[in-house]
Order: sequence, then structure tokens, then C-alpha cells
Amino acid sequence: MNAIVSADNQFAPPTPTVRLATLNDLDALVRIEERCFALDRLSRRSFRHLLTRGHAEILVYDSNGFLYGYVMLLFRQGTPLARLYSIATDPDMRGRGVGEALVRAAEKRALENNASLMRLEIRKDNAASIGMFTKLGYKPFGEYHEYYEDEQDALRFQKHLAAGLDPSLARVPFYQQTLDFTCGPASLIMAMRALDPSMECSRHLELRLWRESTTIFMTSGPGGCGPHGLALAARRRGFPVEIFLRRDTPMFLDSVRSAEKKEVMRLVQEEQMEEVAAEGIPVEYRRINARDLQSKFEAGGIPVVLISSYRLYQEKFPHWVVVTGFDERYVYVNDPYVDYDADKSVTDCINIPILREDFDRMTRYGKSGQEAVVVLYPRRG
Repeated sequence: MNAIVSADNQFAPPTPTVRLATLNDLDALVRIEERCFALDRLSRRSFRHLLTRGHAEILVYDSNGFLYGYVMLLFRQGTPLARLYSIATDPDMRGRGVGEALVRAAEKRALENNASLMRLEIRKDNAASIGMFTKLGYKPFGEYHEYYEDEQDALRFQKHLAAGLDPSLARVPFYQQTLDFTCGPASLIMAMRALDPSMECSRHLELRLWRESTTIFMTSGPGGCGPHGLALAARRRGFPVEIFLRRDTPMFLDSVRSAEKKEVMRLVQEEQMEEVAAEGIPVEYRRINARDLQSKFEAGGIPVVLISSYRLYQEKFPHWVVVTGFDERYVYVNDPYVDYDADKSVTDCINIPILREDFDRMTRYGKSGQEAVVVLYPRRG
């Protein structure tokens, strides 16, 4: 996040208002950006693009028709997560409460868009911005090394906008999938690392897990990973594991049209199911909802859950995520897929809050309503 603000709040310009920006404000936004930032500037094209996209909003501080600052919000489809992507105050107006007014308006706007968690990045050397956001209740939860153009680090801050939220989150290190078809291995890596912090995360491990877990074919291209394969891979590394499924039949067969591919997938999964039985891995065929998963989580388990990606990405494909915590309203997950084309960053994929009722709907995939959960537990002894 670009941030140029002041912690001082003595007075404000006459008759100010904070409102949604329009394309008519484009020149003023570019002027503020150029006056505030020497590096990491947003271009005119970027402003125009974000002003016309549904997942972004820009608020401006307008005093008698002159703009003194802006704040940019990005929303993540399917989750109550807002990202404060950039904020800037005209240098002539610093110390007059413009930055704080913009942040408060952004929080209100986020809540109006059903977002209850705000996240942002701040330069590690920007003491004024860190002071202001800390004053407004934002708490640090991590950092990015060499995040900015000049290789300065970024601190990551967040704030729960809905009162009373205090999630119990597992310390699940984030691992980003490096290929379109490795969400399962990436989620498994995160779960195993949460239970064994000494375990090394690497792309070699990601691909090894994929080879062990793949169902061979999907709609096109390399195959995705099924619950039996993921469970077996975790068991081979010493983790107690259990599987929850809706049915006792091979999964994803309706994802391909070729009869030959269906047969290969069936044979591979049947062999994996036999291996699961031989290993004594518990398998239950029943619906498991957010309440059930919370019980597993509180007992020390880390659930890896198959979801339908439609609510997150408006595309229907099976996708694995790892559960990181719960509170009264939300299930929190790490999503290994970082959709840079949709202006999402790693920050947007860590501890994503999803309403419990939405999460329960997301865990049904396909016309047949397939469901799959693999729960890992700490190694014994």
C-alpha cells in the first residue's frame, strides 16, 4: 500500500466531504499521486481501470470542489475482506486530519459492502502512517521483505471492523501454489507446516506431493489431487489423518467427457481407496459442516477442505484451501491461489474470513454435491 499521511489532526479545510470518485476526478487523482509519491506510483491508466471495475472503489476528500486526498479500496468476491490498497494526502494539507477522515470513511464503506476485515501494507519506514493506523485500531500481523520499488519492506496491518470478533487462528504459514493444479499439495504443505514448524516448504515438495496425490486427469491439462491421495501423502510423512466424504465413490469423474479418462481416474482412485483402507486411515461418509470442523480444529486438527471456487473466482472448478481458524460468524482459510490478474496479493489470501453459512455452501462441488475434507493432526510421540 502506498501511504502518505500525517498523524497530526489539528484542523480541517472548510466544508470538506468524502465521496466516491468518478472518472471526472481522474486528473485530480493523478495530480495527488504525482505530488505524493516518487516511487510505486499508480498510473492514469491504473486509476481509470480501477474506477471502472466492480471490485474497487476510490474515495476522495473534496473541499469546495478541490480534491485533497484519496483512499483506494479493493474487495474480494465471496469474502468479507477489504484491502486498503493506497491512500494519499496532498502535501499542502498534511496535519489537518485528511488521512484519518479518509480511513474512517473507507471503513464505513467497507462495512456497507459487507466487508468486516480491513487489511493494508505500510512502508516500514513510514512512521506517520504506522502511527495513524495504530491509533485507529489497526494491528500488525506480518511483513513483506523488499515489497516496494526501492526494496523497502512493508508491514502488514489489519482491523476487524465488526465489534466482538476475536478469532482463534492457528499459526499456519502461507505457501503459494506455483502451478494451476497444485492447490491440494500447497494446502497440504501449509497444514503440515502448521503442525511441524521444522518442516521445509519447497517447490520440490509441492510437486512430489502432487505426484503422490493426483487423480491423473481433470477437465484439461494435468490432473488435480483427490482426498485419498492427499491423506496418504500426509500419512507417509507421519501425520495422523482422517477423511470425510459425502460418498464412497471416486470423485471428479463428471469433470471429464472422455470415457477413457474416466476409466483411468476411476482405477487410480480405487487403488488409492484400497491403500487408505490398508493404512487404517479413518474415513467417514457424512456431511461435515463448519461447526464440525471447528470441533476438529479445537482438538488440534488442521482441516484441508475442497471447495467450489465459484464464490471466490466466478469459475466452477474444485479448489483446496486450509482452515486457519474460527469465530462466531466466520471460518478463516488460507487460499494458496494468488490471483494477480484480479489485483489480489498474498495479503488477500491469508486468513480469509468467510461467513459460516457461505462456507458450508462452498464446500459442495459440482452437480452431484461432492464434498471432501482431510484433517491432519500432530505427530504422536
